[in-house]
Amino acid sequence: MSWHPQYRSSKFRHVYGKAASKDKCYDGVPITRNVHDNHFCAVNPHFIAVVTECVGGGAFIVIPIQQTGKLDPHYPKICGHKGNVLDVKWNPFNDFVIASCSEDASVKIWDIPKHLLTRNITNPKKELLGHVRKVDLIEWHPTANNILFSSGYDYKIMIWNLDTREAVISNPVKVLDAHKDVVLSMSFNTDGSLLATACRDRKIRLIDPRAGTVLQEASYKSHKVNKVLFLGDMKKLFSTGTSRWNNRQIALWDQNDLSVPLLEEDLDGSSGLLFPFYDSDTCMLYVAGRGDGNIRYYEISPEKPYLNYLMEYHSHLPQKGIGMMPKRGLEVSACEIFRFYKLIPTKSLIEPISMIVPRRSESYQEDIYPLTTGAQPALTAQEWLNGFNKGPLLVSLRPGSGAVNSLPQFHEAEPLRKTTDLSQHRGQGGRLPLADMQKRSEMEDSRKQLQPEKKLRKNEQTHLSNGFDLSECPPPKTENELLQMFYRQQEEIRRLRELVNQRDIQIKQLELELKNLYMDIGSY
Repeated sequence: MSWHPQYRSSKFRHVYGKAASKDKCYDGVPITRNVHDNHFCAVNPHFIAVVTECVGGGAFIVIPIQQTGKLDPHYPKICGHKGNVLDVKWNPFNDFVIASCSEDASVKIWDIPKHLLTRNITNPKKELLGHVRKVDLIEWHPTANNILFSSGYDYKIMIWNLDTREAVISNPVKVLDAHKDVVLSMSFNTDGSLLATACRDRKIRLIDPRAGTVLQEASYKSHKVNKVLFLGDMKKLFSTGTSRWNNRQIALWDQNDLSVPLLEEDLDGSSGLLFPFYDSDTCMLYVAGRGDGNIRYYEISPEKPYLNYLMEYHSHLPQKGIGMMPKRGLEVSACEIFRFYKLIPTKSLIEPISMIVPRRSESYQEDIYPLTTGAQPALTAQEWLNGFNKGPLLVSLRPGSGAVNSLPQFHEAEPLRKTTDLSQHRGQGGRLPLADMQKRSEMEDSRKQLQPEKKLRKNEQTHLSNGFDLSECPPPKTENELLQMFYRQQEEIRRLRELVNQRDIQIKQLELELKNLYMDIGSY
């Protein structure tokens, strides 16, 4: 008879939550008082967008991520909607484009300038007009560029192709009308070929968005679903909701069989909505409750018991909404694996909360930072509409890899001199000998790894200053802000030294390889 221990080994067993200090929070933010069941917050490595309280229409503000501290009461807003803004989402492939939806039944796409805002923005880049009632949910496609999903109180989900020159788009490329009530939540699988929805009629639906057909439908009576989430490549769904006795409840489902949940667990008797967040890189699941300050986190496994409770972050300040920083915006030198932005309307405060793996070493921890989703699309909008599926493009978070930029990268053309050099070493019959061809290809690979000095400076600036020139940052007005700026500069100097040391090691290795290759060619 085999004996199984009651404990399980995990590198994330001791993950803890760390709230930012007061000077690193965002104070004086007029957070909306709307009671809608949304996050009201969207974050990327450059900006944080928050829906605000506004008279005479809807508005939200966009704050540069490094502009912490007290917010100017007259800070400019994005205020082009005629009704309350219900949801905002950043384009995953362009950190300077954001979508918003409102009670005025419209969806608007906005261009955010790279410099600091000096006046209100009222004219959107594009306007999507198709819903006849208020729009409460929007989601960008995870792998295809410029594909946006919107859901409204007309019980319809509309798919929009933004790859057009029209400023006003009235005809979506597809309308999904499989729901009999309001859609409460939408979630995509990894390659965006499937869409999971939670509806007010208590049903979870698994939909093929291009065909518009419902593949699976869950009508489990004892679980009233509010939010649903795909768990990466696990082929499982996670949902939060309430039980028959109005207890807050979580459930785990098999993607291919939604008749009965794999796991069902009551959490507590509170009434606040539960927001789920999943990190596919670490297989960790976070559950944050609206109206309380706690964040529970679990580790997901493909086999029973599936859901392994790790710990709970406690806070006495209740959260109204919560935003999530993409992986490419985390502080890898501090072993930060997740970061929340907690909205506290009672104090007009946005508080960052970092989830940290305790490690003594300050070097890059490759085991907790596998290749993660990058900021480049895997497909164009038309390719996805034509039926192609492709997973996200993965990048490394190692400092100096240049993977944090969300704008297209243009590679310099190779000089023609390399071709002429190859032609001078051709053997008989005008062909290059196999040995020389292999050695030449190795030399070319090593040359490509040596990037121009200009590109190094550009990548360092992107990594160290989050895409902003230091000259564009607001000058310090108080002694506290001056100290904060000083500490940031010290941190940038430390990172820069580490980056220079890494580059020096790479250069020495490449010089040694080139020397060996030249010696081999000379002896040959």
